[in-house]
Amino acid sequence: MKMFYCDHFVLPLPEGHRFPMQKYSLLKQRVIEAGLAGPGELLVPDPATDEQIQRVHDPEYVRRVKNGELTARELRRIGFPWSPAMVERARRSVGGTIGACHNALIDGFSANLAGGTHHAFRDHGEGYCVFNDSVIAARAMQAEGHVQRVVIIDCDVHQGNGTASILARDPTIFTFSIHGANNFPFDKEKSDLDVELEDGTDDTTYLQALEWGVSRALELANAQLAIYLAGADPYFDDKLGRLALSKQGLAERDRMVFKLCQAAGIPVAITMAGGYAQNIQDTVDIHFQTVRLAAERVKSSGQQAVGRK
Repeated sequence: MKMFYCDHFVLPLPEGHRFPMQKYSLLKQRVIEAGLAGPGELLVPDPATDEQIQRVHDPEYVRRVKNGELTARELRRIGFPWSPAMVERARRSVGGTIGACHNALIDGFSANLAGGTHHAFRDHGEGYCVFNDSVIAARAMQAEGHVQRVVIIDCDVHQGNGTASILARDPTIFTFSIHGANNFPFDKEKSDLDVELEDGTDDTTYLQALEWGVSRALELANAQLAIYLAGADPYFDDKLGRLALSKQGLAERDRMVFKLCQAAGIPVAITMAGGYAQNIQDTVDIHFQTVRLAAERVKSSGQQAVGRK
């Protein structure tokens, strides 16, 4: 399975910053050690171009991000200090999702070992999100003529408010978000389908709600591609999560999303989205099992195809 990484484009953060930037390099190392990516399957994405980004974001916002002209208030809202490295990393992270979409359409599954920046709106960023990679990638696939309809399956613990806002009047990209009702963002946008969960929601309750929600989303979306935000932050020990899922429950979440999409004949591009566990290795474990489960499905599908020949 092809995977895209940009952890070497490091965003410099001040001492004590709570965003776990290290999780990306740790995840890539786990992928390498486990042999999940074969020769030529672990790739550095091209940076997203202005043309790709401006299909989604206001050109003036894009210009000010590039030139370091965001105000102090705008940067506080994003949560990162500005630097050229911030801009490069944001472009590469978006490029990874575009690459994952291209390859999912070929192989059935592909992953960006970053991405999931669903709090970025058309004209501003927030919540550690500068550009909205899911929407940019979906629009890129449409513009290039690969697909006409896309479904975004957002299983980060926080609502994909930027995604919902940007796509509010776009019937060709269906937005589904399952998230904590009482968590950030506190002023929610309206996705095409939202499932809100109470604090402390456990594996069983979550999986029941997920199965209904994803099944309904796939039915309504009539999509040719799914972009799956596999957030690690519904985990019970996540600092920003407020739900109570186990690692086993999150693995079952991934299996369910993959199974339902495969049954509908829809390829899946995976992004990591959020993860802020007390122990960073727990976040890495959760992201890794998502990638591993997808890679196993690609391998199984390939073996079945060979067997049919």
